[in-house]
Amino acid sequence: MTSRLLIDASFFLGKVWALARPYWKSEERGRAWALLVAIIALTLGLVYVDVRFNEWYREFYNSLEQKNQEDFMVLLLFFTFLAVMFLTLSIYKLYLMQMLTMRWRVWLTKQYLAEWLDRQVYYRLQLDAHGTDNPDQRIAEDLRLFTDGTLSLTLGLLQSVVTLASFVVILWSVSGSIAIFGIEIQGYMVWAALLYAILGSVLTHYVGRQLIPLNFQQERYEADFRFHLVRLRENAEGIALYRGEGPEQEAILSRFERIRLNWWSLMTFTKRLTGFTSGYGQIAVIFPYIVAAPRYFTGAMPLGGLMQIASAFGQVQSSLSWFVNSYGTLANWKASVDRLLTFQSALDQATAEAERHDGVQSERTAATGVQGRGIELSVPGGRKLLQQGEFDFAPGQRTLLTGPSGSGKSTLFRAIAGIWPYGKGRISIPDKAKVLFLPQKPYIPIGTLREAVSFPGANGDFSDAAIGAALADCRLAPLAARLDESAHWQQLLSGGEQQRLAMARALLNRPDYLFLDEATASLDEETEARLYQLLRERLPHTAIISIAHRPAVADYHEHRLQLVPDGADMRLQAV
Repeated sequence: MTSRLLIDASFFLGKVWALARPYWKSEERGRAWALLVAIIALTLGLVYVDVRFNEWYREFYNSLEQKNQEDFMVLLLFFTFLAVMFLTLSIYKLYLMQMLTMRWRVWLTKQYLAEWLDRQVYYRLQLDAHGTDNPDQRIAEDLRLFTDGTLSLTLGLLQSVVTLASFVVILWSVSGSIAIFGIEIQGYMVWAALLYAILGSVLTHYVGRQLIPLNFQQERYEADFRFHLVRLRENAEGIALYRGEGPEQEAILSRFERIRLNWWSLMTFTKRLTGFTSGYGQIAVIFPYIVAAPRYFTGAMPLGGLMQIASAFGQVQSSLSWFVNSYGTLANWKASVDRLLTFQSALDQATAEAERHDGVQSERTAATGVQGRGIELSVPGGRKLLQQGEFDFAPGQRTLLTGPSGSGKSTLFRAIAGIWPYGKGRISIPDKAKVLFLPQKPYIPIGTLREAVSFPGANGDFSDAAIGAALADCRLAPLAARLDESAHWQQLLSGGEQQRLAMARALLNRPDYLFLDEATASLDEETEARLYQLLRERLPHTAIISIAHRPAVADYHEHRLQLVPDGADMRLQAV
């Protein structure tokens, strides 16, 4: 059993090192190691001060016992010096630890965010979570717990080891020997501290072992609860129109109920663990006096010696009890590490799938137009949507894509964009062509209106005059005076206004290929016709491929592709 636990611990620590190692070998390694060395030096300084305090205890209480006022006053001054040293070292150790923790967290956040966004991994995880949930919470919260916990626990363990090495010699030398059942035991106080700590560690793990899975679940339930609160806020209008407050409240409270039930379990086990560790700590205060009292009462040691033994025993016992004292932090830290490990595994799996080019291959080539060959599309789970589809979108060509709802029209656009991983086939896009996709529900970032209209371009890519003209063309002229206003525009603008804003983006970006996925579905027919006419006039060389259900939209397209049933699947057919 013990060997199995050691193997599991070794395997887990190897995983932890795999998470931590990149930072300590990164471009930040110089500053990181310098800070770590400085923190270790301060830690050693604190242990040295503790050793001097231990010596001070002996001399101070001996001066009291001998009623030596001169030594008493000198020792008080020396205590002040030691206290100032201890305070200074403690403050700067905490300051540098916080600095190192934040630098590490910043670096990890950038790395995880880059990996999450690279190759549309965030989109793949949304389609298939690969066993992970709430990636935002893992980046925001679990990385914080990992960096903070790893440093505090590691440096705490280091301080305990150094303290143990320093004080075990002192305790061995001053505790003397004791005869038990006729057997002379040298340094018996050291053995007493060791037995006390081993017994406490075993019982602590037995009492608190359930805290690790409970902390894991608590993080998950808290993230789910926050997600659904945000989702309510983001969809406030739709819920209000449906009068859906009751079902939403019930759904949110049901998720909060999972938090409450898990929290009660956490409270139960935390109460047991706190009760045991508090009792363990309280007994540890009196335990050395009980063990050392026989030698003191026989006159084998003075009062100062007894106090020094008690202090040294406390340091040795506390060092040996690092596992007991840190168990609550360890449980929370391990839960965060487990969540990061599963998230890292999901990222690796999704990245590997992207690198293997699983699914439809959308790539830049020397082709003269956007071409699709042997396209097969399916959904997660394996059900096929499209069988052996082929298409050619020539420069400047305007094509209307139609088909029944759910037939795979939007999925075909996703495959052309290179973000749909389910299926096979090959899509070629001209190497230098600028491609823009406008979905039915545009994404509008939070920020200034200028940034919202310029997206996906950067702020400053277009002049205010050009933005104002594009807004006016799309019947959003009043917004031109609000370009510097920061707001959550997706909540302030109606569905139709959002779609017209997206059209303004198309006028500004002037793409070579423009894919419109029901991008005018929220507009009235007259405005829709006006915008399609505007695209024809302002973007005469742009190939436009549209998904739309209104028959009038066909008048603005010279070609038509239709998804038609072919048995259980769909196929593309030119009309």
